[in-house]
Amino acid sequence: MGCLENMNYEVLAKNCSFKEARDIIQKNSTEKYEVLPGFKLLEKPLMGVPPLLVGIKGQKLVYGYTKPCHGTFVVAVEDLDSVDHVRKNGKPVR
Repeated sequence: MGCLENMNYEVLAKNCSFKEARDIIQKNSTEKYEVLPGFKLLEKPLMGVPPLLVGIKGQKLVYGYTKPCHGTFVVAVEDLDSVDHVRKNGKPVR
């Protein structure tokens, strides 16, 4: 795990609401998991309205990243350790 800026990532949406982020994650993921705010990905706690949706597509995580004063982004990030972490600790959504 590490800083998002140092990883292979793609921004799927910028400045979106938590609901918009959830919809985008839903559409861009083959596996979906619910987690609570504070759940850590890449050593950073996630923020939002619970439950938060985290998606997986192949070897990538798809999730909402809220940066105070900058808004919520939806990103897709390659990180196998984080994918395993979500699969082990998230609640699967059908």
